[in-house]
Amino acid sequence: MREPDVPPGEIIVHLDVLLARRKIRSKELADRIGVSEQALSMIKTGKIKGVRFSTLIAICDALDCQPGELFEFRRVPD
Repeated sequence: MREPDVPPGEIIVHLDVLLARRKIRSKELADRIGVSEQALSMIKTGKIKGVRFSTLIAICDALDCQPGELFEFRRVPD
């Protein structure tokens, strides 16, 4: 049985894949959406607790993608 404070899975971020497919550098995307390169790097590596909808909308608009292309949920086995 899973402990109450342990999440049932993890979120995998595919931002680096989308950037590569569209041949856009992180710095260019950061400039386009108005965030620092450091903040974008934190999103890319999944070292964040959340993303503002306004940031998510800006990323999806700049990369012409859907949120489901950026993130994937993977269940962690018990």
